[in-house]
Amino acid sequence: MVPFKLTEDQEALRAAVRDLCKRYPDTYWRDVDERHEYPEAFVNDLTKAGYLAALIPAEFGGAGLGITDASLILEEVNRSGANSSACHAQMYIMGTLLRHGNAEQKRAYLPKIATGELRLQSFGVTEPNTGSDTTKLQTSAIRKGDRYVVNGQKIFISRVQHSDLLMLLCRTTPLDQIKKRTEGLSVLLVDMRAAGPALEVRPLKTMINHETNQLFFENLEVPAENLIGKEGEGFRYILDGMNAERILIAAESVGDGRWFIERGVNYSKGRVVFDRPIGANQGVQFPIARAHMAVEAADLMRMKAAALFDAGQPCGAEANMAKFLCAEAAWQAANACMDAYGGYGFCNEYDVERKFRETRLFMAAPIAQNLVLAFVGQHVLGMPRSY
Repeated sequence: MVPFKLTEDQEALRAAVRDLCKRYPDTYWRDVDERHEYPEAFVNDLTKAGYLAALIPAEFGGAGLGITDASLILEEVNRSGANSSACHAQMYIMGTLLRHGNAEQKRAYLPKIATGELRLQSFGVTEPNTGSDTTKLQTSAIRKGDRYVVNGQKIFISRVQHSDLLMLLCRTTPLDQIKKRTEGLSVLLVDMRAAGPALEVRPLKTMINHETNQLFFENLEVPAENLIGKEGEGFRYILDGMNAERILIAAESVGDGRWFIERGVNYSKGRVVFDRPIGANQGVQFPIARAHMAVEAADLMRMKAAALFDAGQPCGAEANMAKFLCAEAAWQAANACMDAYGGYGFCNEYDVERKFRETRLFMAAPIAQNLVLAFVGQHVLGMPRSY
């Protein structure tokens, strides 16, 4: 059953996150955005409060919460005007280790990730020459004794400069030697602190303050004991974690959408032109009202996907649709808010342009909207493969 009302504990969780975020007002986020700096203080406070360890079981020092509660945390962060993209991966990347790592790996890493002693913020999948076609990726890891030797490139890899560990998807069997296109890929947990010159990090300049990099691996040695699960089954492990990622990104989009709607409503009620508040004009009021309805409707899909995930039921379709619908709704709200503010929306001091840039990201990442449409068309509706 889809929960239409939050429990008292969930409301308390949301309120606690909101209180923490109040310590970081618009001026804080405006400043780190202008300087293109990492919001270190904010991330540290979220970590100390245990919010980034929400999905880590209590036996490993985490909160042991479900994806629904975790999604409420990230929604509230974005709704406050903050940008959870700076740290959201600490919440879900560890899922690959949790579900497919061995007992020794879990004991070694999860408690330290829970406390923030170790940051697992980066996920190395996308490559310059393969893009979204993950099964064709070329970064290789060749087993040599008790080591894997990694060579290749990755691009659009976030938070590398603020992460200790990298969850890396690489090819352990050459493409011409596999029977199925999903075979031959493996997951390695890379300790970047020990990588040295074998790992070159080149920052990419982007339109948002979202630390993004291109990585170059040249004979990087990774202990074989850092292999997650079985060699050659990494693609399945990665897919297994994507539902959580989609649901959490959907929640962030809902938070952004509600931020835009609240700002648009408040501004349109106070802004007087031609002797009346602009919010009385249907040209301003109706787009905001439409965006509000779109966000509320999309949020229902987010909650459905989260409920299915927490119940251990299949939710691939719902998670992807939630990401799609919530990203679309947030972008609709962003445009309605920007239109309401007019020229002032482009001024830094109102924060609309910053959130406008940040929200646009979710239309393209972590999965493009067209790929979600292709997934639904083929796997939900049974139509022919379109790519």
